Amino acid sequence: MSTSETSSARDERLKTIEESVRPILEAEAAGVDVEGRWPQKSIEAVSAARLLGLTLPHETGGAGLGMREFAAVTRKIAGSCASTAMIYLMHVCGAQVIAASGSPEKERVMRKIVTGNALATLAFSERGSRSHFWAPVSRAARNDGSTILNCDKSFVTSAGYADYYVVSSGAVTAKGPLDSTIFLVEREAAGIEVSGRWNGLGLRGNASAPMQLRDCRVKDDYRLTEEGEGLKMMLGVALPWFQVGSASVSLGIGESAFAGAVKHTSTARLEHLGESLASAVPGIRARLARMKLALDSASAFLEQTLGAIEAESPSAMLSVLGVKAVAGEAALEVTDEAMRACGGAAFGRQLSVERNFRDARAASVMAPTTDVLCDFIGKAVAGIPLF
Repeated sequence: MSTSETSSARDERLKTIEESVRPILEAEAAGVDVEGRWPQKSIEAVSAARLLGLTLPHETGGAGLGMREFAAVTRKIAGSCASTAMIYLMHVCGAQVIAASGSPEKERVMRKIVTGNALATLAFSERGSRSHFWAPVSRAARNDGSTILNCDKSFVTSAGYADYYVVSSGAVTAKGPLDSTIFLVEREAAGIEVSGRWNGLGLRGNASAPMQLRDCRVKDDYRLTEEGEGLKMMLGVALPWFQVGSASVSLGIGESAFAGAVKHTSTARLEHLGESLASAVPGIRARLARMKLALDSASAFLEQTLGAIEAESPSAMLSVLGVKAVAGEAALEVTDEAMRACGGAAFGRQLSVERNFRDARAASVMAPTTDVLCDFIGKAVAGIPLF
């Protein structure tokens, strides 16, 4: 597909989101946040817009679009409901791992995602290794020609709601913590249990709960990597899609907060002065300017990252590592400035800015955390191995 064709397809998807998806997301977002409930109607709207198969190949019924289109769509969704955007991000990451695998089941699964509106997600992080998702402490075992999984997974987005879980586990023959294998586990598989309820500060609708796999039997056809090759799939496929998607979510949140702050400060008035807040208070205008500059800078870094990935530049991985950190920190700055600019109206939860503020906190502590990413980048520029 040519650049002009992909650009046209992206614009078409964004128009669909604006016209048919966004109204539903915005109508649901506040209730999803307050009640901490799964955004069922929002996910149905995303599915109806045929976004679940956005990046899957044409031969499976997907749109066959790439990372740039995925970033634009995810950013647009996040501007209306960050919980839905995070669910969508994790779905696409899971779908991309499935698509990149050698599993005999992948064609069937991809078609079901596209035609049956099936939802995928990643289940990498474990309680024992916490945010070091690349080093599962669980160990797979073999029994009667199948693999047996016993894992304590933490923060599985869409836990209990996804149809397909892309699950990592220490390899059967693992000699160290980086030797892992990735499997596809279906929702109805025996031995899966959601072991808690998500009650987060932000992203309150994404059902990011712990899951336990106990004596979960996985047939060889459902193995998504060769034995011990999980890290290669994590770093080569899951990480770039996740990093770009997470940056897009952060930018969507920040843009929503910025728009809310501009609207409030331009319409709320100091009656005794006969002026709007933005007109009367120079400090508020300065906050709006800082928000704009932060968003523009992070957007430029995302654009640079996408260009490096598309060009297969040797520097692409360094940008991939940085893009989530840059956009996540920008969202923290922007939402903080928005809260201050809007004052009591934001603090009293009269505006969606307050929800943006809480949702933006997640990126910095979501694996790979901002601290870990900065450490990786520091190692890379100093010539130190990452692991």
